[in-house]
Amino acid sequence: MYLADRSAPSPADTQTAPDGRRLRAPAVSSAVLALGTVSLITDVSSEMVTAVLPLYLIAGLGLSPLGFGALDGLYNGVSALVQLTGGHLADRVRNHKLIAGIGYGLSALCKPLLLFAHSLGPISVILALERTGKGLRTAPRDAMISLSTPADAQGRAFGVHRAMDTTGALLGPLAAFLVLSVAVDGYDAVFGVSACVAVLGVVVLMLFVPSGGGEAPPRPAGGRSAVARPDPVRLRDALGLLRLPRLRNLSICAVLLGLTTVSDAFVYLLLQRRTGIADQWFPLLPLGTAAVFLLLAVPAGSLADRIGRRTVFLTGHGLLLAGYGLLLWAPDWPPLPYLVLALHGMFYAATDGVLPAAVAATVPGRLRATGLALVGTGQALARFGCSLAFGGAWSLWGTGPALAAAAAGLLCCAAVAGLVLRPEAPGGAPGDTPADPPADTPALPDPTRSP
Repeated sequence: MYLADRSAPSPADTQTAPDGRRLRAPAVSSAVLALGTVSLITDVSSEMVTAVLPLYLIAGLGLSPLGFGALDGLYNGVSALVQLTGGHLADRVRNHKLIAGIGYGLSALCKPLLLFAHSLGPISVILALERTGKGLRTAPRDAMISLSTPADAQGRAFGVHRAMDTTGALLGPLAAFLVLSVAVDGYDAVFGVSACVAVLGVVVLMLFVPSGGGEAPPRPAGGRSAVARPDPVRLRDALGLLRLPRLRNLSICAVLLGLTTVSDAFVYLLLQRRTGIADQWFPLLPLGTAAVFLLLAVPAGSLADRIGRRTVFLTGHGLLLAGYGLLLWAPDWPPLPYLVLALHGMFYAATDGVLPAAVAATVPGRLRATGLALVGTGQALARFGCSLAFGGAWSLWGTGPALAAAAAGLLCCAAVAGLVLRPEAPGGAPGDTPADPPADTPALPDPTRSP
C-alpha cells in the first residue's frame, strides 16, 4: 500500500493506461481504507465496553448521575489532553504510524484489565489509561488520512474513514448485547471479548497500514540523501499555529459548540428514562446513531467538499438541537426513539469528519497532526466540561431543566459560530482555504487548498 506522506497529491493526479487513456484516480487512497479497517475493528472493541458502561456503573455499582458525569468527563478529558502530545510527537519524529500504533496498543492493553476491576477507583484509572491511548492515536491517524488525500476530496476521505469507524460502532453494541444475553457473567464476558478484538486491531495496523509521515527521503547510491531533511518540528512552531486566523476561528467554534454537546451516554440515558426502554435493550441504543452515521458519513463529507464545510457543520448542530427539542417537548410517540437516534446520527455525519477536513485545509503538511490535535483537544476539553456541568445539573434540577439549559446554550453557541465562521469570499469559509503560516514557521511547499 502507498501513503503520500510528504504532500497531498494534486486533484489532477491521474494514471495513464497502456493505450494512452487517462484513468481516474481512486475515490480514496489505500491508506484511508487500511486505517478505516483498523478503526472499524478497534471501535467494535471500544463500543462493546462503552455500550454497557453507563448501565454497569449506575445500575451495577450504584454511581450517581453526578459521579457518572465526572467519570465520563474524565474518560474524554484525558484523551483531549493527550491529543496534543500525540500530535506534536508524530510531527516531531515524522512517523505518524509509530505514534498511532503506541496509542492503539495502550488501549488494547487496558481492555483485559477491566476483568480485574470491580470498584470505581480501579475502573477510573483503567479508563483514563485507555483514553490516553485514544488521545495518542487520534491526531496521527487523521494526519495520515489528510496527507494521503487530494485537497478537494478531504471531506470524502474523512467521510469514508468515519463510515468504516462507525461500522465498528454499529457492531460493538450488537456484540455486547449478544454476549450479555448468553453469558453468565455478562459484563466480564463483554470485557474479555473486547480485549481480544482490540488485539486484532493492533495486528492489522502493524501489517497493513503503510508507514508514513516520517520516512527518510530516498538515498542515492553514494549514500547521501537526495532531498534535504526538513528542520525538526519545534514546540514554537506548534504554538505558532494559533496565529493562523482560520485555525483559531475553528478552534473557538469547536470549543463553544463542545460546551453544549451532551455526551452520547447521557443522551441514551435520557432517552431510556423518557420512553421507558427496558435495561436489556439499552446496549442497542447506540446502534440507531451508528446506523444513520454509517449511511450518511460519506454523502455528508462529499456535500461539504462541494458546498462548503461551514454550512454542513452548522447544519449538523441544528439537527442535534432538534433532537434535544424532541426529548424535551415531543409527546410520547412510538417513533420518538427512532427520531431522536436518527437526528443524533445525522449530527455526527455532518460534523465528525467535516471538522478535521476543514482543519487539514488550514495547516501546513509538516504540522498537520499538531493542528488537528489543537482543535480536537479544545473540543474534547469542552465536552469534558459539558459532562461535568450536565451531570451536576441533572442531580440538582432534574433531567428536563438540565437538557433545556443545554439546548439554550447550543442555540446561542451555534449563532456565535455562524458569525465567527462567516464566509470571507463568495463560496468560501474559514477553514476551507489555508492561511499563511506564522512568521516563525518555515514556509512549506505542501499546504493544501480546498475549493
